[in-house]
Amino acid sequence: MSTGCITVGGNAMDDDQITAKKSLGQHWLNDQSTLEDIANLADLKPQDSVLEIGPGLGSLTATLLKKTKNIVAVEFDTNLQVQLQTRFKNEPTLQFYFEDIRRFNLNLLPANYKLVANIPYYITNYLIRLISESANPPAVAVLLIQKEVADRLVAKPGALSVLGVIAQAYWQIEPGPIVGPEQFTPPPKVNSQIIKLTRLGQPRLPQGREKEFIHLVRIGFGQKRKTLLNSLSGGLHIAKPDVQAALVSAAIAPNARPQELSHEDWRRLTDVILK
Repeated sequence: MSTGCITVGGNAMDDDQITAKKSLGQHWLNDQSTLEDIANLADLKPQDSVLEIGPGLGSLTATLLKKTKNIVAVEFDTNLQVQLQTRFKNEPTLQFYFEDIRRFNLNLLPANYKLVANIPYYITNYLIRLISESANPPAVAVLLIQKEVADRLVAKPGALSVLGVIAQAYWQIEPGPIVGPEQFTPPPKVNSQIIKLTRLGQPRLPQGREKEFIHLVRIGFGQKRKTLLNSLSGGLHIAKPDVQAALVSAAIAPNARPQELSHEDWRRLTDVILK
């Protein structure tokens, strides 16, 4: 979901001159107070470097520039290139890349950069996993995302998803203000929410076994309606008696379902399975 205001180079434009593309999940964020909330949650300092994803027409970009000039903005819609470059022609340290964020090289950014963005719903899961497992993750990420996804990120055992387990392994997660559809043009069909992710100094993962942990979680959630006994046996190609023994050894009930496990449960299970 890109952000933007209907101005380019300081000149007002009619809404029909710039049309949000449904295929790209574009909804222009109109509310300045929400833009300020997003920027403020990032606690930006003048020396901070920022990655913005989906600047759209540039309203969040303009808000961020009040706090730091060191911004890299990645926009997939090349039709917005002229508008963005015209509007920000007097910002020499603002860099635009017109490409898919899923192919952008995060290693181009300095260490401890901050990610601040109003992102398309359809890449939310991918993006959170990308920055979680990246070799150059942001120190802080402040994102405006679908509220349903925000709920999954902060869920407790009993309602956890693979996204929640992985995100909570890497980040301290703080939910922010809820944003209604009326704040966007065109309005989405759901509520949105600002969420702040602060990178943990030490990920909550078995040291040296991070990839195995994530692989096991994904296998476990591969068929979340099934018990872990069935999911792990089929996904790992291990006989059920052996999986049951591993679950018991990890102090997990064989009939437990993946959404019921805590982080500590998954860590113990990873250790036992690898043995």
